[in-house]
Amino acid sequence: MNADPIPKPEHRGRIRKLFGKELFILKRRLHWLTSSEKFAHTIQSPQLPVSIFTHQSFLLRPLRDVDMLLQHNKVTNLRLAIAPIDGIVIKPGETFSLWKLVGRPTAAKGYLEGLTLENGKIAKGIGGGLCQLGNLLYWMILHSQLHISERWRHGYDVFPDINRTIPFGCGATLSYNYVDLKITNTTPFLFQIRLWLDAEYLHGELLCEQQNPYSYTIFETDHIIKQQWWGGYTRHNKIWKQRVHKDTGEQTEEMVTQNHAIMMYNPLLEK
Repeated sequence: MNADPIPKPEHRGRIRKLFGKELFILKRRLHWLTSSEKFAHTIQSPQLPVSIFTHQSFLLRPLRDVDMLLQHNKVTNLRLAIAPIDGIVIKPGETFSLWKLVGRPTAAKGYLEGLTLENGKIAKGIGGGLCQLGNLLYWMILHSQLHISERWRHGYDVFPDINRTIPFGCGATLSYNYVDLKITNTTPFLFQIRLWLDAEYLHGELLCEQQNPYSYTIFETDHIIKQQWWGGYTRHNKIWKQRVHKDTGEQTEEMVTQNHAIMMYNPLLEK
């Protein structure tokens, strides 16, 4: 893959970032009010009969130079965020919007300071840590017939690969409300999302009203680490989705996305 040069990160002032963020939030709220999109809103307690895909991710992962309190606070934030999503049914023609369901994470709602990123550097903020939810949902939806209509890739690769089990770049970053994860049901069938926590994991399950005739494999190609002209390193790859018909064995492949991320650690360091 030809990894094009990535410009040196631009550091904006705090006031500029604050007003810019609020402007984008306002524009997205106006879109919600004026859009013709049909947003998923139905919570159904009897779950749909067919499990399409399940996934889980560790809640507490010790990270270098990161206060574990932020990790524990993240668990609280995740518990609050999954409550309005668990059991959501995405009907044919409807779009799931994470932020439309969750709303703005605020201290008044019980959200705590969790880990956030500012220009690729570790910081903390109310509602921090919800990208773990975006990552899990995105990975599940990749293994289905549903269409991902909005997803934002992580612009920074902050931590070295440690016990990575899925390809680099298979996550979805979030920032209320204009950096969203949206999933559109272009099929004639009902789909449902289940989410829950236990002592160790965030769990997710995607269900449907009928069996999926396909199986899916997600894989990467063209992985490369490149030093940029301004001295930093960047990481690139392509993510592909292979679909196999369970009865006929017919296969198709499509490229899902290309990832380009600025690395916040030296890739030449030993593990």
